Order: sequence, then C-alpha cells, then structure tokens
Amino acid sequence: MEAIKTKTQAELRQEAERYMPGGVGGAGRINSALGYAFYIKEAKGCRLWDTDGKEYIDFNLGHGSAFLGYQHPATQAAAEKALAAGILAGYETEAHVQLAKRVTEIIPCAERVRYGNTGSEGTMICVRLARAYTKKNKILKFWGHFHGLYDYMMYNAHTPMTPVEPGSIIKPCQESAGMPAVNDDLVVVVPWKDEAALARALEQHGDEIGGIIMEPINYNQGCIVADKEYMELVRRQATAHNITLIYDEVLSAFRTGPDCAQGYYGVTPDLCVLGKAVANGGAMVILAGKKEVMELVGPLGEVAQSGTFTGNPLAVATALASIEELCKPGFYDHIYAASERMVSGLSELFAGAGIPARVQGLGGRFGIFFGSTKPVERFDDTLDRDVDMRSRFVRAAADKGVYFHDYGSLVAGHHGVSASHTMADIDEALNRVESAIKGGLS
Repeated sequence: MEAIKTKTQAELRQEAERYMPGGVGGAGRINSALGYAFYIKEAKGCRLWDTDGKEYIDFNLGHGSAFLGYQHPATQAAAEKALAAGILAGYETEAHVQLAKRVTEIIPCAERVRYGNTGSEGTMICVRLARAYTKKNKILKFWGHFHGLYDYMMYNAHTPMTPVEPGSIIKPCQESAGMPAVNDDLVVVVPWKDEAALARALEQHGDEIGGIIMEPINYNQGCIVADKEYMELVRRQATAHNITLIYDEVLSAFRTGPDCAQGYYGVTPDLCVLGKAVANGGAMVILAGKKEVMELVGPLGEVAQSGTFTGNPLAVATALASIEELCKPGFYDHIYAASERMVSGLSELFAGAGIPARVQGLGGRFGIFFGSTKPVERFDDTLDRDVDMRSRFVRAAADKGVYFHDYGSLVAGHHGVSASHTMADIDEALNRVESAIKGGLS
C-alpha cells in the first residue's frame, strides 16, 4: 500500500479554509503575528514539528496546558491505561474519587470537588453557584481579567484600551457580537489593585453583588501580580458584604506550586477553577470550593452542573498522574530555575540590542511587554505596548525555530516553560532568539 503523503502547511491552510471559518477550529489558534495557525505533526518534550518537518522549541505549550511537556511518560501511561479500559462517557471510575481526594488535600479552598471540560464552563458554574448561594445577581470583575467566552463574563478583558481614572467604576464593555444588552446590568467592572475603586463599587452595589471573580495572577495579560495585602483586603470585603470570592485559576493553577495562586498568597477563596495544566493537555477543569457552596449543585442542591463528557475518565486519569508529578520533591525548583533563566536571558538580549522590552514572570509563566522597560504593575501599564515590535519579534523567533504565540493587538499574551524544558533547551532557545534579533526584526 502506498504511504499517505502528509500535506504541507500551505496545502492544509488552503483546504481548511474551504470547510472552517478562517481555516481553524478556534480563532485563538491563529498566531496573529504570523497570520496563520500551525498544523502540527508531532509534539514531544518541549518541541513541536509541523507538517513541513520544521522543529520549534515551544514556549506556548498548548496555551499553557502542557505544563509537564508533550508525551510526558507519566501522563502518557495514564492516558493509555484509561484508553485501554474503553472510551467511557457519562460514567464514574475509581480515578474520579482518587483525584477528588487528592485535590482536597492540596488546594486550600477545596472541601468539595466537581469536574468540567473547559475554563469557560468552570467559571460559568462558579458564577451560578455564587448567585445561588448569596441570592444576589450581580458579579464584580476586574479590568483586564479574562474568564471565558460566555455572555455573563465576556466584559472588559481587553477594553477599554485607554487609561481610566483611579478609583473609578468602569462602564461594562461587551467583547463579542451577539451578547444581549440586558446582561450589562449584571456586571460591575473596576480596575484590579485599586482599593478605592473596589470600595466605591461595594458601597454602591454591595447588596446586589453575589460574586467577585478574578485571575489571582493576571497571566492572560502577561504576568501581573498583586501583593498579599490587596488580596487579603478583597477577601475581607467579600466576607463583610456576603459575597462569594471566586479565583479563576484556569491559567494560574499549579504555576507557583501545588497549592496554586491561593497558596502563593496565603489567601483562600470560596470557589476556584483549576484548568489548563491540571491534566497536562487533557480536556478538563476542576471546580473546587467550600462545602456549603459546592453542595448547592445537584443532586444535593438545585444548581445545575453536569454533562456527558464532564470529567471524562481519560482526562481524569491524566490529571491524577499529572498532579502526582507536580507534587514530587524538587519539581518547582526546576520550574523556577528554568523560567528565571529564560526571563533573564531574554531581558539581557533585548537590552543588548537596544530593544525596549520588559520581561517578567512568576513560576511557570512569563510575559514580554515591548515598548517599555518599566515594571508592569497594572493593566494600565500594558496599554502603550508596541504591538508592531512584538509581531516582528514573534515572526523572527519562529523563523529560527522558537515558538511564541501572539494573541492579537488587544492581548498582552503569555508564555511559559514546562518540566520538559532542560537548561540546555533554554540556552539553545536563547541562542536562536539572539540569532533572530541579530538578523533583524522585519
């Protein structure tokens, strides 16, 4: 039998456009700097190979999901074992119980656990739980924080792209067509790390707000971190106003340690969503929280949460194996060391080439902000970023075989290291980046 010829990148893009809008199964797969999505033939460790055979050292890592690296032995074996038992949907397994027990042992807020498939689904259920628990309908969110693609929360993750007055409540701005205007009255938006704005919002709407939701580490806009005092303030205010505090840890989960961002700050929310890294690329999120809130879901309560593919056994088994790897002694020593070498190496290369850029990270993820070398403390600090310079850098790096993902002009974006990035991989990537910069960012 004649071997089937793998189609080239150009052939696949042309064919895909005949069947899928924009030629992709999801808009985020298009790298805005390149103008197209890659078609990947294989991924292993920290490297990708496209269908043309070109190799890349990857710092996108499945948009942050492949925290252990591709084809990691532990998660690969767990997935193969689960697959051998049959592709199950809608059933429970022993692994479901084992994973829930493990999560309650390591996540501070996790007294009870449920499973979901996507970050959007997870935060949506948390919003529903917050409303049911407090019997209040409005949700407070923060400017520049992203919580998924559903109507209730798709506000002000990227807009407005102009500074706002400190202490102000921001007008809700919808970020998709097709969202009903009546939902605008159910969301309150304020700048993050702005104590006066939070106080004003709670003074005006505290008796209507059922939930406060945030990215405890704002990785979606690069890497913006709060201080413990501010996080403690939000916790106190939520408690004082009978508001459910939700941490969206879809991206921050496990980046700083097994106990996630809530462990990093030492501040415990009422609910959280753990995603992306939890199953090392498996389609899964974990909803966790305090018993009295979580037990409002069916069959104990009246909050609807279920689904045929919710907690599919393949992802559950992979997540259980992944978490055991994350909890091994020394795991985060390597993550922090690899990330620090990448962040400092990029910073030195940009400084040496006279390119104004700020690189900052925490744990397993980092951001690159072109246009300034000043620390990025708030979303306001990202507004004057040099999008054109970023695009040129991403293109030049890709040409040399280093992959960074560009999410478009509205998003600062995020990058990261995995457990599979060795120091030799980091150094090789930095050498390739140096070559890209010397070759000119065209």
